[in-house]
Amino acid sequence: MLEEVERWLKERSWSADDRPLDLLLAAKRATGRTVSVVLPALDEEATVGEIAATIRRELMSEAAPLVDELVVLDSGSTDRTAEVAAAAGARVVHRDSLLPELPALPGKGEVLWRSLLATSGDIICFIDADLREFDARFVSGIVGPLLTEPDVHLVKGMYDRPLGTGHDPLVPGAAAAQGGRVTELVARPLLNLHWPQLAGFVQPLGGEYAARRSLLERLPFPVGYGVELALLIDSLHTVGLDALAQVDIGVRKHRHQDAQALGRMAATIYRTAQLRLARGHLVRPRLTQFDRGESGFVARTSAVDTEERPPMIEIPEYVERRAA
Repeated sequence: MLEEVERWLKERSWSADDRPLDLLLAAKRATGRTVSVVLPALDEEATVGEIAATIRRELMSEAAPLVDELVVLDSGSTDRTAEVAAAAGARVVHRDSLLPELPALPGKGEVLWRSLLATSGDIICFIDADLREFDARFVSGIVGPLLTEPDVHLVKGMYDRPLGTGHDPLVPGAAAAQGGRVTELVARPLLNLHWPQLAGFVQPLGGEYAARRSLLERLPFPVGYGVELALLIDSLHTVGLDALAQVDIGVRKHRHQDAQALGRMAATIYRTAQLRLARGHLVRPRLTQFDRGESGFVARTSAVDTEERPPMIEIPEYVERRAA
């Protein structure tokens, strides 16, 4: 590990407990900064309500007004996600209602990009909508440094990601199986090899992070699963390592993807990194996977996300709205 990263780990890695809520509220009053929380959601009726209700109850009350705006950005749910979120106190915005003249592309990054138009906060906090046993410290923990450290521009959450509850009997002292398989097999090796300054991030692909609007609006957004990796790399090049930080927020429990979905995510992550390494193009942005059928293996080919949205500051509608 680079000496620079060792120093960064000591100076820019914190715990949510380091900044109690009363400290954050005082810092928020002193700075006048506003905070928006965005939950990108697609068919998350089972979990989105509890997350929204917890944020409303613990971080948007008269006694603890840390969050000014709670938005669920629905990307085309066919279940009761929008209804449940609204009942829990969130403002629900449909992806297609933002920049309607620009046809939406499928993918998480598309939703996060458009959320800049749906929010007004100086600080924007993204929280995945499939979390179980949600803790309000997920928000307060990662927003905290942006309220108390003026030189910090982006904060990633770090946490344990249990994949299961069993223990491997062949490995003495083995803990419960861990999630984050794409991180360990693809993202972490890529970062260590090509962007070693980012080697200290525990969860580089995690969906819980916060950033200043002034940074996010200057960055391009891949439309798919590559968005977290891209924002991290591009933030490094835009504001430098010391402007990035991470906060331990405990344990993150969520729905896990099957192996083939992880394969598609991995291909997208690799493509995102490759584009940033060479600003070139893959010869064939496709991924072939295999399912066993009645008479043998059946090939199935999927497209790898290749689209990116430009920095929001280049979109006239956004500039006009911010100036209004």
